Amino acid sequence: MAKAKEMKLACNVIEQVEAICDKHGNKPGELINILHEAQSMHGYLPEEMQRIIARKLNIPASKVYGVVTFYSFFTMTPKGKHPISVCLGTACYVRGSEKLLEEIKRVLNIEVGETTPDGKFSLDCLRCVGACGLAPVVTIGEKVYGRLQPKDVQKIIEEVDN
Repeated sequence: MAKAKEMKLACNVIEQVEAICDKHGNKPGELINILHEAQSMHGYLPEEMQRIIARKLNIPASKVYGVVTFYSFFTMTPKGKHPISVCLGTACYVRGSEKLLEEIKRVLNIEVGETTPDGKFSLDCLRCVGACGLAPVVTIGEKVYGRLQPKDVQKIIEEVDN
């Protein structure tokens, strides 16, 4: 596993992660389900959490790390309260999602993969939301915004922030 900043999880978080593993029978075949639950609970999957899961499942930490870094859904860094994802799939790209991405970066003053200093917003890209008929599409949290124009970005961010 790559050397990360030293971090200590709170005892209750460790207990919750161990309980998630126990709930799934500590079976290595349940790794992805366990990771989903742990990330839902904590917001991301720091190295220490991955090591706890590896220990509980009796598998190498490198295997857990490999799964976390392979699947784009998982993250090892904290996301903002309102995670924003811009679809760059073919339909969205052809209809201007790159211009939306540039406007979001400008409005929030962050780059892809970053979180605003106040922790409110984080920005990522993805390949397909499955709402191609609404292209271009942006998701903020669980909500899908379709047929967006760069001029819509400021208003949507203000609405979400209130």
